[in-house]
Amino acid sequence: MATVIPPVTQSSTSRNGPTAMVFMNMGGPQTVNEVGPFLSRLFADADLIPLGRLQNYLGPLISRRRTPKIQKQYAAIGGGSPIRKWSEYQSAEMCKILDERCPESAPHKPYVAFRYADPLTEEMYQRLLDDGFGKQGRAVAFTQYPQYSCSTTGSSLNELWKWRIRLEGQEPESGGVRWSVIDRWPVHPGLIEAFAQNIEAQLATYPTEVRKDVVLLFSAHSLPMSVVNRGDTYPAEVAATVHAVMTRLNFSNPYRLCWQSQVGPSAWLGAQTSDTVMAYVRKGHTDLVLIPIAFTSDHIETLFELDQEVIHDAKQEGGTGVKRAESLNGSPTFIGALADVAERHLRSGEGCSRQMGIRCQGCKSERCLEQKRFFMNTERNVEEVIR
Repeated sequence: MATVIPPVTQSSTSRNGPTAMVFMNMGGPQTVNEVGPFLSRLFADADLIPLGRLQNYLGPLISRRRTPKIQKQYAAIGGGSPIRKWSEYQSAEMCKILDERCPESAPHKPYVAFRYADPLTEEMYQRLLDDGFGKQGRAVAFTQYPQYSCSTTGSSLNELWKWRIRLEGQEPESGGVRWSVIDRWPVHPGLIEAFAQNIEAQLATYPTEVRKDVVLLFSAHSLPMSVVNRGDTYPAEVAATVHAVMTRLNFSNPYRLCWQSQVGPSAWLGAQTSDTVMAYVRKGHTDLVLIPIAFTSDHIETLFELDQEVIHDAKQEGGTGVKRAESLNGSPTFIGALADVAERHLRSGEGCSRQMGIRCQGCKSERCLEQKRFFMNTERNVEEVIR
């Protein structure tokens, strides 16, 4: 477990500190009994799984039907998701580095805000206020989705903006929390190096004579095609990460990008990871390395879907050389990358990236528009979001 850090207040001695570093992610149930509430929140989120006008009816129905199956999956990986453990560890270790590199904004206090599991965004926000950040304290919303999507980072920011309004109001008398956002970092050199190191470590387990022919399969969480066709930047940013990793590896191996975790009958971005692995194994490519390229730690998609379903099924078909690269988890290289991303942001004075200011071509969400206006205005005094 992460080290318990006592509350800090705005009376601290550093010039601009303390600074809250808020890790945003999807989250996951820590116990089997938490699976039901987790799925209920997940299927209620139209940003992630758009079900149209029937969202309020279909969401609860789907979550209830899927709960027993998903409970068995979490039981199979030890009874719960490790994502909170890794998020708390990564954020705490990053803050230690930031305290050394950026004394002017120290102390840096780690927080975790999950979209569908504890600690939820509203819990995190109340902690911020209890710790004194509501009096113009600085807080950085740091997405743990390196590649931006309206369904993931966008959804988390919508939730953060909602609870800011509910808990602080439109114009807090005390000035409120001063927010800035790290909204994407798909080709950061440290992130690329961390992925490359894990790939190289797995490639080293193959005999020298076959190593260069091992197929690298980068696997990312899929999106509904309705989201993709709206103009979501996620597929392009994932592809940019893959290309950067392969450049770092000097294109040493053949590779492909595929997509996992599709839910429901609607069209999702493909090709599917499971189908891709089986197709290559049946074509005689029995040495494959799966790389979870859009995840920053282990969770159900890696520990069960990839390890216990995809790889297990491949071995049944003769794919004895199908393996998975380790997730980033506690990689010192990755944690160093987190610190570097955060340090650059803190020193830049920017509220968010330039990309945050432009909406998807087909976006019609007023909530998205208002959220972007809020975060674009936090540090840059930008009056209009590009519609």
